[in-house]
Amino acid sequence: MGLKDVFPGGKSNEDPPEEVTPEQQEVLEKVAKKVVDWRMAVPAIMTLETAKPLSFIGSQVMVFFEPIVQTLFSMKHYDTFRELMEDRDNVERLLQLIEQYDADLKIREKQYKKNLKAYLKRQSVVKRFWLWVTGRYPNSKQLDEEMARLGIPPVQSQNGK
Repeated sequence: MGLKDVFPGGKSNEDPPEEVTPEQQEVLEKVAKKVVDWRMAVPAIMTLETAKPLSFIGSQVMVFFEPIVQTLFSMKHYDTFRELMEDRDNVERLLQLIEQYDADLKIREKQYKKNLKAYLKRQSVVKRFWLWVTGRYPNSKQLDEEMARLGIPPVQSQNGK
């Protein structure tokens, strides 16, 4: 008599991971994007990796705090997220999404910095100084428009992205 006979209903390692529904995938993507937007990818990854073995207990804690959370926030996907966090495979899916979105953000930031550098090289010393003092550098969209207006070609990264 093994442990799996004592605790029936558990998933074995041979079982393929369950597929998520489009609504569940949307919830995972929304959470991952929020984490990356808040620049909390590294703490979130560390926390999720550490708590992955306790994912079921964590989801039950979410059940306990649900009335409090629902009174403070209007979260329509709270139940879906709680159910997703019961399964370790879904925690891994969330981790992969966070890592993917964080990598994409880093690529975009690197491209922005290269384009900003090329843009600033074409500006006068007074304009560069003024931008530095005020901290009013153009955002990515404004920078692209300004570079197109001035005829400055965007700088391409080495890997083509």
